[in-house]
Amino acid sequence: MEWYEQARAAKQIRDWDTAIALVSAHAECYSADYHAHDSHLWHMRLLVCAERFTELTELALTDVHARRRLNGSLHERGMDEALRHRAEGGDSGALYRLVRLLGETGRLQQAWEAVRSLAPQDEYAHRLVAELRTDPGGQEHPPPCGTSDHVAPNQAAHRPTSAPRA
Repeated sequence: MEWYEQARAAKQIRDWDTAIALVSAHAECYSADYHAHDSHLWHMRLLVCAERFTELTELALTDVHARRRLNGSLHERGMDEALRHRAEGGDSGALYRLVRLLGETGRLQQAWEAVRSLAPQDEYAHRLVAELRTDPGGQEHPPPCGTSDHVAPNQAAHRPTSAPRA
C-alpha cells in the first residue's frame, strides 16, 4: 500500500495523527514538484479536519495556505471574534471572512463597523459590505472532512503504458 493510500485510510477512520504524519512527510509549499505542493495543501486540509487550530495559527504566520484554511475554518464555525482578532492583527483575509460571516448572519451594521474600524481604506472590504447589502447569500462549502477530497499523487504514473492518454 502506498503512503497516500495509507493516509487516505487513516483519514477515513479519523486517525488524524497518522494521516497528518504521512502527508506532511511529502509536503512542500510552492514546490516545483506539484505532488509535493498538492501534499502541502492536503496537509492544511487535514489540520483543519483534526481541528489543530494552534498548529494552523503558527503556520499561518508564514504560510498563505494555512492562513486561508484557518480563516475559512473560523468562518465556517461562526467564530467572528477569532476572525476579528486576526483582522486586528492585519490579516485582510480574516477581515473579508469576518465581513462575509457578519453579513450572512444578518449583522450588516456590524460588518460595516468592522470595515470602518479595522480597514477604512480597504476598497475590497467596502465592496464586500455593499454586495452583502444586495445579496446576503453565496456561501462556500468545502468538502466535509470525512469525504475523499484528495487525488493521489503520481496518479498518471499508475496508468498502464499502453493506455491512450486523454
